[in-house]
Amino acid sequence: MPVVPLSVLDLAPIREGATPTVALRQSLELAPLVEALGYRRIWVAEHHNIPGVASSATSVLIGAIAGATRTIRVGSGGIMLPNHAPLVIAEQFGTLAALHPGRIDLGLGRAPGTDHVTGWALRRNPNGGVEFDAEVAELRAFLAPAQPGQRVRAVPGAGADVPVWLLGSSTYGAALAAQLGLPFAFASHFAPGFLMEAADIYRSRFVPSAQLSEPYMMVGVSLMAADTDAEAELLFTSTLQKFAWLTRGAPKGTLPPIDDMSSFWMPGEQAALERQMTEAVVGGPATVRAKLSSLVERTAADELIVATDAYDFAARVRSYEVLAEAWGTAGGVTAAAAVARAGTSSAIAAPSSASPAEVPMAGANPSTNAAGDA
Repeated sequence: MPVVPLSVLDLAPIREGATPTVALRQSLELAPLVEALGYRRIWVAEHHNIPGVASSATSVLIGAIAGATRTIRVGSGGIMLPNHAPLVIAEQFGTLAALHPGRIDLGLGRAPGTDHVTGWALRRNPNGGVEFDAEVAELRAFLAPAQPGQRVRAVPGAGADVPVWLLGSSTYGAALAAQLGLPFAFASHFAPGFLMEAADIYRSRFVPSAQLSEPYMMVGVSLMAADTDAEAELLFTSTLQKFAWLTRGAPKGTLPPIDDMSSFWMPGEQAALERQMTEAVVGGPATVRAKLSSLVERTAADELIVATDAYDFAARVRSYEVLAEAWGTAGGVTAAAAVARAGTSSAIAAPSSASPAEVPMAGANPSTNAAGDA
């Protein structure tokens, strides 16, 4: 089975008791490391009013990460478009593309990336999400070359080389991406229930476009890789706790791992969260490779994008290193060696089918089980 490319979804996680400043600096430290380890792209997701996530100013963070790297593609997974005027997003990503040509991706979702009260504070369009297809069309028109007589133009932005992707956690995004001939990223890292149906809809209904001749699907994975299965399972308890507190409506930062989760769960909570984590990949090198290979085989994924959270930053870095080694993208590079060669070109060249297109990843809010949904 071909080894598909790997990418990184970074939510700039904030450790409980730490500050957003620390989280953002860690994101800037992580980016050149995964670049040197052979990951194709690093995306950040739009979230608001969540104490454990520092990526709310998504476009700003994308610019900082692009400036800290040289070749890896950098983008949004995603921008929650109904929170914004399409013109503003076209200008922001046109600016990013002008500063970092050929390296910027624009992934779009239709959910708020937050709770409804915060959505109103964002001045979210009350019809947001309902008119998502029209909002996407408006944004793409601003990114297209300006037409004679066009009164409103994105400057910069018009004619920019910014591939647009659609993100989703349901079948809606799959159908729209197929109809528009765009790349599609599915948020199975937090909402795997519709993964197989969405994959089938996207591929069976895909209409070739000027931007993409064949369907291209990226699958999101919640990942914790370590040197042993037991260590990975222990470290993953931090992710389970974080999702649980979001679901309880009392979000927290990333918490320390705990040896025994049995006393942590509220009634019915464990089963519900395990359903959300059906496609999570947790384990040592052999386990991680086997589980990801199975996922690729079942979904025919063209690319995987993985999200790792850990209480200790070193464990987070090691997770990406173990995965790169197990998947064969690292080329013998360790995280320590990556520090020395940070900024060198990625080990995997982008396929021609993906370069002119658009896709998750999933700016997702597990507390609503909706964000990132397109």
